[in-house]
Parts: sequence; C-alpha cells; structure tokens
Amino acid sequence: MIIGDRLREMREGKKLSQGDIEKRTGLLRCYISRVENGHTVPAIETLEKMARALEVPLYQLFYDGEEPPQVPNLLKRKSSDENVWGNSGKDARFLGKLRRLLGKSSEEDRKLLLHMTQKMAGR
Repeated sequence: MIIGDRLREMREGKKLSQGDIEKRTGLLRCYISRVENGHTVPAIETLEKMARALEVPLYQLFYDGEEPPQVPNLLKRKSSDENVWGNSGKDARFLGKLRRLLGKSSEEDRKLLLHMTQKMAGR
C-alpha cells in the first residue's frame, strides 16, 4: 500500500478536495498533491494532521478494516522492578567498575576478554 493512494482514496471517499484538506490541516495544497502522487513521504505528524482532517483514527490510514487490527501476543519484557543481575547493590558496583576498566583497555584486550568469557560461560 502506498500511503498517498490511501490518503487520496479516503479524501475522495469523503468528497473532500485537496483545498478542503489544506484548510483543515494548514498544509499547502501542492504538498498534499505531492504526497498523494507519491513524490513526498509525509512525517507521522503530517499523517496525524491528515487523519484529523479526514476525521478518522490514525490507524485507518494504514489499515482498511473497521476495527483496529489485533495486536499479536508479544513476549512480556521483564519489568525494571525485578531483581536482575547487575541492577543493584554489589553486582551493580562490580559492573560499573568493570565498565570503567574496560573503557581504559585497548580494543584488542577487550576482544580477548570477551573471547575468554565466552569460553568460560560455555563450560
């Protein structure tokens, strides 16, 4: 789907002219034409203005159905409240010290340490 085609389709479906959209959004008619013809890719802020002018929710510019699409069941991330190694206390201080020391090391030494750590973790 090309966003310009979708915008034109929605505008014409509501029997609005590019001039009407210009008045409602403050965008120049020539810019609206460039977007609809695929010569310009609008920023999300511009799409928000156009959605308001067309009196539709933003998602409808990208989706043809009546209802919003179903959101896939994404894996839940661990919250920052959970106790993860290096997040607090002694582990956090150790990690900070390691980070400072690695910053002073050469790239070659960091690669060597990483390789050794990977070998040790693979035991």
